[in-house]
Amino acid sequence: MFDFIAAILTESWLVLGQMGPYLLFGFLAAGMLSVLISREWVERHLGGHGFGPVLKASLFGVPLPLCSCSVIPVSVSMRRHGASRAATTAFLLSTPQTGVDSIAVTYALLGPVFAIFRPLTALLTGLFGGELIRHYGEQNAAVAADGSTPAAGTDVCCAGGHRASIPGRILRYSFVALPRDIGAALLVGILIAGTMAAVIPKDYLALYIGGGVLSILLMMAVGIPLYVCATASVPIAAGFIHMGASPGAALAFLIAGSATNAAGFAAIWKVLGTRSALLYLSTVAGSALGGGLLLNRVIPMTGSSLPQLADHAHALSGGSWSHHVWAVLLLTVLAFSYISKAHPGDDVKNAGKSGGAATVYSHEGGFDIPAGDTCCSHGSR
Repeated sequence: MFDFIAAILTESWLVLGQMGPYLLFGFLAAGMLSVLISREWVERHLGGHGFGPVLKASLFGVPLPLCSCSVIPVSVSMRRHGASRAATTAFLLSTPQTGVDSIAVTYALLGPVFAIFRPLTALLTGLFGGELIRHYGEQNAAVAADGSTPAAGTDVCCAGGHRASIPGRILRYSFVALPRDIGAALLVGILIAGTMAAVIPKDYLALYIGGGVLSILLMMAVGIPLYVCATASVPIAAGFIHMGASPGAALAFLIAGSATNAAGFAAIWKVLGTRSALLYLSTVAGSALGGGLLLNRVIPMTGSSLPQLADHAHALSGGSWSHHVWAVLLLTVLAFSYISKAHPGDDVKNAGKSGGAATVYSHEGGFDIPAGDTCCSHGSR
């Protein structure tokens, strides 16, 4: 029993070390994006009609580190500040699938081809879905104004009437707020990947979850109900590849798992309407299936092979001290984010008209995001 647990912890530690430098860089880039992009930019570039706003919203959503939960209040804020309905939908589709932090982790665990293909798929998903909504969505779909959607609230970047400096806000978002929001889900994903690598021999399940349409559909079915964020899902996808899943099947899991969850879809249904919500779901399914099939063709053409969890273990068995250092640094950042003193406004709650507590939405980089929760309370992203 001890050897079994030790094997899981060893594999998990190696995955953690492999992700460390890329994820920390991704955290910093995410903080810069969150703080430096303003509402005025949204009003100027994402408003109006036509294909232009859809393209800009899709491009804008790819690097932004928001999950399928927190993207809802952000998109509502965008809509209220002039973004078109089609642009809002494009943003809803492209944003939760990826982000600068998840792209960095994808490169670390799945290689450069996967790291390039994944954001491109998210971009195309946003473009296709936005155009579908522009042409076939409800013409009268609009953001509810009755309080059923999140409203703007406290600016947590302000303390005692003095606004924190931009570098300070970037560092706080990068190494406190964002790690705290995805840390638990990330560690769970790493443990799952470590368990897969330690317990199941490489390619053991290839006969059942290997290449082909059925394997992609299976991974889609696994991903849709799971509440996983774009970053935390990467080590799980690496574990599926270790078990024998094709790259396309792993991509389908990443798309379906990140872009859909029950709570988020219910909010989309409320904001966009029935027809648009069904178009949204169909776009996610079509993107997962089409992207998976295409990736299975692209990977052999590039002549590259995907990294394997077991390969990481063999590479580190010789004593690569840098991976251990990065693992320690990443765990330190995650631990610090949880024990650090709450920022003013992080835990503020206002009493609603009914006497209950209502969530306060904070202002991060011009967008309305749940206070103290750049992702969502379930660890999803």
